[in-house]
Amino acid sequence: MAKFGKRTRAAREAFAGKEDITVEEAVALVKANATAKFDETVEISLNLGVDPRHADQMVRGVVGLPNGTGKDVRVAVFARGPKADEATAAGADIVGAEDLMEAIQGGKLDFDRCIATPDMMPVVGRLGKILGPRNLMPNPKVGTVTMDVADAVKAAKGGEVQFKAEKAGVVHAGVGKASFDEAKLVENIRAFVDAVSKAKPTGAKGAYLQKVSLSSSMGPGVSVDISSATGN
Repeated sequence: MAKFGKRTRAAREAFAGKEDITVEEAVALVKANATAKFDETVEISLNLGVDPRHADQMVRGVVGLPNGTGKDVRVAVFARGPKADEATAAGADIVGAEDLMEAIQGGKLDFDRCIATPDMMPVVGRLGKILGPRNLMPNPKVGTVTMDVADAVKAAKGGEVQFKAEKAGVVHAGVGKASFDEAKLVENIRAFVDAVSKAKPTGAKGAYLQKVSLSSSMGPGVSVDISSATGN
């Protein structure tokens, strides 16, 4: 039987017997038990009634969290000429074209968001097998293939979060830091759940939102009452 450390045992005891609680109670519980030596990320996980293997049941989108993520997001931009200059001026961390493609092919993936102008997609397309599995492939549906690279960079830096359903129909994301005020985390959580709710695909059948859970980077999870998470 696995032996748990003192901190892990204390967290498990605090969470024991608690499920389907309000989003406010869940946030308070997660914050109180986020006792690692770093500022843990508060993470949300949504189990959806979809099978993403079917095109009409795929869930993906983007949401600007009202209070940001608390994370320093590194942004890479594929662009040339004036658009490359715009991206740099807007605060992009890495800007390039074929040189950036070669760096990524060589294993250099030190960024969290990838943006591209439409004319660069033939170059970016060669990186599908690398960027796709990491959910980094630029996509016009979430605003990362655009001529307005400056706004896209600022949005990525300002707390915009992309989401995409995994094979089992699960969507997860970071919605802030444990150091955030409870009210700000609650606001972020409801904004995220609302965005995923609005992204319900046409092929979804039955209950769409099936389970909502919250946790911190190093802590256990707790299920949240769905009506509380949606604010209804």
